[in-house]
Amino acid sequence: SVFIIFLALFVTCSFVMFSRLSLTLAALSRGVSTSAQNNARVAVLGASGGIGQPLSLLLKNSPLVSNLTLYDIAHTPGVAADLSHIETRAKVTGFIGPEQLPESLKDAEVVVIPAGVPRKPGMTRDDLFNTNATIVANLTEACAKHCPEAMICIIANPVNSTIPITSEVFKKHDVFNPNHIFGVTTLDIVRANTFIAELKGLDPARVNVPVIGGHAGKTIIPVISQCTPKVEFPQDQLEALTGRIQEAGTEVVKAKAGAGSATLSMAYAGARFVFSLLDAMNGKEGVIECAFVRSEETACPYFSTPLLLGKNGIEKNLGMGKLSAFEEKLVSEAMDELKASIKKGEDFVKGRK
Repeated sequence: SVFIIFLALFVTCSFVMFSRLSLTLAALSRGVSTSAQNNARVAVLGASGGIGQPLSLLLKNSPLVSNLTLYDIAHTPGVAADLSHIETRAKVTGFIGPEQLPESLKDAEVVVIPAGVPRKPGMTRDDLFNTNATIVANLTEACAKHCPEAMICIIANPVNSTIPITSEVFKKHDVFNPNHIFGVTTLDIVRANTFIAELKGLDPARVNVPVIGGHAGKTIIPVISQCTPKVEFPQDQLEALTGRIQEAGTEVVKAKAGAGSATLSMAYAGARFVFSLLDAMNGKEGVIECAFVRSEETACPYFSTPLLLGKNGIEKNLGMGKLSAFEEKLVSEAMDELKASIKKGEDFVKGRK
C-alpha cells in the first residue's frame, strides 16, 4: 500500500541521514576535520635538520594541515617518505636542493623556517650570524618571489637579526606585510611556564607567562608579574628564575655536550605557534601568542609582545601591559643589545647584491 511505501522511504532516508551524521562525528572524533577551512598548506624549510624533522612530525600529526611540503639541501625525500607512512591525512612531499625550492613553496599558506646551523658549546647566537643570515636571506627571497602572501614563521637564530633580514628581503621585492612575518619565540614562553610550574607545584599546561623583548640572553624578558595563575617569588628567587629562562638554551647546549642545541623543545614550541596561527586563520577568536615582530611598542623597531592573531596574521599588538619595576629595568637593559642585533640584520641585507 501507499502507507507501506511511504514508511519504507522514511526509514531509508532516516538511515542515510543517520549514517552521514555518524560518519561526520566519527571523522571529528578522530581529529579529522570535515571543514574545507582546515586544509592548510604548510612548508617547512630546513626539514631534515634537528628541529625540522620533529617539527615536521608534529605538523603531519595535525588535522589542521592537509598538505605538508618539506625542503632541505639533503635527505628530504627520505624524511617525506618516512612521514608519509603515518596514518594522518596530510599529504607529504619532499623537495631537495635550490632548483626545487620554488616548487616547495607553491601555494604555501604558512612557511616555517628552522633551517640553519645549530649552536655548539661556547658559541653565542651571534656566532651563528653569517651562516644563518645567508641561509635565511636566500630562503626568504624565494618566499617573497613564490608565496608573498604566506605567513612566514622564522625559527632560525639569531631571531633578533633574522626577522629584520626577512623584512628587508620582502621590502626589496615590494611585498612586505608586517602582519605576516613572525619570529618564533614560543620556546621562551614554554620554558617559563615549565620552570614556574616546577617551582610552584602547578600543572605546566595551566601556566601562562608572557615573554617580551627578543630571543637571546638578556633580551628575553619573562613578565612573571602577569603570570596566570598569579605567582610571587622573593627577589633573589625571581632573579635566579629570570636568569634561568634567559639562559635555558645554553643549559641544553651544555647538556648535549657538542651534540647540538635545543631541537625537540624548539620543534614543540614551533608547532604550538603554527597551530595557534592556523586556528586563528581558520576563524578561531581570542588566539594570543607572543612573537618577535615589527612593532611600535618601544623605541626598538622589532619587539616581542603578546599578539592577537587572526585570519590576516596579526590582528592587534596587545603591547607589554603593566610591568613591575624589576621588569621595566630588564626592558631598559635589553634595548641597546636589541637595537644592535636589529641593525646588524638590516645592514646585512643592504650589503647584499
